[in-house]
Amino acid sequence: MGTMGKAVNLALQGGGAHGAFAWGVVDRLLEDERISFEGICATSAGAMNAAAMAYGLTTGGREGAKHTLAKFWRRVSEASAWSPLQNPFLGPLTQIHIENSPAFLAFDMLTRLLSPYQFNPLNYNPLRVVLEETIDFERLREQNVVKLFVCATNVRTGKVKIFENHELTVSAVLASGCLPLLFQAIEIDGEAYWDGGYMGNPAIFPLIYGCRSTDVIVIHINPIVREEIPRTASDILNRLNEISFNSSLMREMRAIAFVNKLIGSGALRDDEMKSVLVHAIEAEAFMKDLGVASKLNADWDYLTHLRDVGRDCAEEWLKANFEHLGVRSTVDIRAKYL
Repeated sequence: MGTMGKAVNLALQGGGAHGAFAWGVVDRLLEDERISFEGICATSAGAMNAAAMAYGLTTGGREGAKHTLAKFWRRVSEASAWSPLQNPFLGPLTQIHIENSPAFLAFDMLTRLLSPYQFNPLNYNPLRVVLEETIDFERLREQNVVKLFVCATNVRTGKVKIFENHELTVSAVLASGCLPLLFQAIEIDGEAYWDGGYMGNPAIFPLIYGCRSTDVIVIHINPIVREEIPRTASDILNRLNEISFNSSLMREMRAIAFVNKLIGSGALRDDEMKSVLVHAIEAEAFMKDLGVASKLNADWDYLTHLRDVGRDCAEEWLKANFEHLGVRSTVDIRAKYL
């Protein structure tokens, strides 16, 4: 937005309640007026963060974005207060391990035996109400000050679908976060969509082709590496999801590294292809310790704990890397992604 500071693009991953970590990262970045935001490409919980951030920036600048993000996550917590997965007698950190609770085990079993068309025939999704109460999508389509790219997966074709500013609706954002074992496919203009993570978590190419800024800050939620081999059924399924959700990002990073190498060697002119500067904000060691069930944990104390971890990571990243924005990548693309 605007011309002040160094313009960057954000790439926001999905990961259920773990998206509150990215909320914290963005919350801290918004406080640094040396940075401006040109484009955001996002998936699932990242798409919800992106829509809230963009709406806030559009209606109230940086403070508006911080307020809208906080309002969104507060409403998520309130909407889940009566979920059997929330246990008011446990503290925020012990709730990380709610996968051992009878309620989660029963819910996990239900989603394996029945489809969402069977156990949720009315297709109720509390996130639709939360998004509608937080964001005026009509205004966002008409006045958005940030280029938004929301990723979903077309169920029929298996291709990634990128919803841009003029296409943004509450259904588009819900499509981006539609996990097929939990929700019925979201239908938009005769096509059905599932979570964007399968084909782009998030996609990077819209930021390359649609934005002038060469800096892409990836806010990671899904761990790329896990040293321990998963043993339980839910841990195995979670690791399968992490691998598949990271695979498209890693493929794009391979292409970015290849093009950057060609430009660096002089084999390609930089007016033919754009060199992309890649940055990563993450808390991989912290995220590895979070159980799979904690992605469904919307307890307010837990969400704000994740937010605070994200803010701290962003603070450290800014101190170490701000001067390199616009100059070079601050992550070794080959070592991290390839």
